[in-house]
Amino acid sequence: MHKSLARKAQQGFTLIELVVVIVILGILAATALPRFVNMSQTARIASLNGMVGALNSAVSVSHAQFLVTSPAASPITMDGATVAVWGGYPDALSIGTALSSYSGFTFTAGSGAASTAVATFTLQSNCYVTYTSANATSATATAVAIPLVATVTTGC
Repeated sequence: MHKSLARKAQQGFTLIELVVVIVILGILAATALPRFVNMSQTARIASLNGMVGALNSAVSVSHAQFLVTSPAASPITMDGATVAVWGGYPDALSIGTALSSYSGFTFTAGSGAASTAVATFTLQSNCYVTYTSANATSATATAVAIPLVATVTTGC
């Protein structure tokens, strides 16, 4: 008979024990939340840097393919995709279309001729990468500059 009373007394937690556990969990959550928010911003910036790397690699590969083709061909074919080339570098519309499936980014082509267009890969507002075609950065149509890749991270 003594054993059954002891079992009934040990069937659950007291209200004080539950309150203490909830308070401890609240303190842990309050200290961990700012770290997770900061990690999200860092992850978005890292994703932008990945897009910059992808753009630079695609530009380098297409420029190399342009240089080894004799005579130099435009457009060139990369992985089955047709890429228009201006002065040895891909135009913004072609490179944007080729990389438009990059996870999490939205591709938009800027205004202007294909040779002077700007491709924008947006992750979220004020968090994007732009690729400006080589001829868009030159003063004359005959001069060819290296294309520009720029990032904006103020909204990440």
